[in-house]
Amino acid sequence: MVTIDDVRAFAMTLPRTYEALVRDRVKFRVGQIVYVSFSRDETVMGFGFPKEEREGLVQSDPDKFLMPEQADMRYHWVQVRLDAIDETEMRELVLDAWRMVVPKRVAAAYDEGS
Repeated sequence: MVTIDDVRAFAMTLPRTYEALVRDRVKFRVGQIVYVSFSRDETVMGFGFPKEEREGLVQSDPDKFLMPEQADMRYHWVQVRLDAIDETEMRELVLDAWRMVVPKRVAAAYDEGS
């Protein structure tokens, strides 16, 4: 099972990332844009994801993925249960969400250095 500490350890390696605590919820941001957020009980991770693809993702594995809360439906966002993913999948989800919010040149430089 992936924990918030696993996500934190990976997310903090991504350029321009910082952690914020907002209304008792841990969030990872680039600038003012949140790309990963956790439920208060830290069992569900929300992450940036293209709106037009999220319904297909949730339908592909509804035991793992969840639609965002009603207030977040307007955003490029989806949720995943942390106990349903492994570290490899977590890294992929977090990295893709981060790529959505950084300039292309920053993502390219990160990819070159990896």
